[in-house]
Amino acid sequence: MYSVVGVRFKKAGKIFYFDPIDLQIQKESHVIVDTARGLEYGKVVIGKRDVPENDVVLPLKKVIRQANTSDEQIVSANKIAAQEAFGTCLNAFKDYKMKLIDVEYTFDRSKLFFYYTAEGRVDFRELLKHLVKLYRTRVELRQIGVRDEAKLLGGIGPCGRTLCCSTFLGDFEPVSIKMAKDQNLSLNPTKISGLCGRLMCCLKYEHDNYESAKDELPRVGRLVVTSLGNGKVIGLNAEERTVKVQIFDLGKVVELPSEDVAEQEIT
Repeated sequence: MYSVVGVRFKKAGKIFYFDPIDLQIQKESHVIVDTARGLEYGKVVIGKRDVPENDVVLPLKKVIRQANTSDEQIVSANKIAAQEAFGTCLNAFKDYKMKLIDVEYTFDRSKLFFYYTAEGRVDFRELLKHLVKLYRTRVELRQIGVRDEAKLLGGIGPCGRTLCCSTFLGDFEPVSIKMAKDQNLSLNPTKISGLCGRLMCCLKYEHDNYESAKDELPRVGRLVVTSLGNGKVIGLNAEERTVKVQIFDLGKVVELPSEDVAEQEIT
């Protein structure tokens, strides 16, 4: 077991574990930590706890210290400098057919990151040389996908709420068209796609419920026995666990609880 705290560097970003050493670190506090990118300023979102070895990436990086007011001022200054760099370099990226999405300094300004999107691979060696000469620090250009672009920029989804990815989703989980089919949703791309143009992440939220419903409820088209007589399943309501049955003797469709429908074929 390892004693760790969970630290997040961006809103809705991934949570990383760090060794708190002997520091008394409370949840919601801010800390300075040692990362592969250099020193970083982050927020503790998981208080001190013990986790098994399988849940951590070794060697475990350490928390350097708790953040103070001076550190907050440095973070604010870094954000302003990054915004200025964004404005300065925007046209330079356009010249290379690259769309600049975000610019970020590490806490100690040992590195400057430029996040961009592009149609394909781009030879940006000359641009990189220019940026290194301009900012006199280590510069990294990182190409991101359209989902990451939406996460960074944010926006309002078709549901009228702020995008899940920019609000609380730390990781992107695979989403497939099968999930939309299982939920009887329209397969019109404009209906099931998010601002990024990919399938909406929320299709994943209720997928497990629909998967379990498929195991519990009779399949559509199956002949069944009900308290109202024999019939045929023509629809399912996974959320309510009800079955739409066309009752032969009544000549109409009735929605019944799953327990009122015998899961056996009529011969």
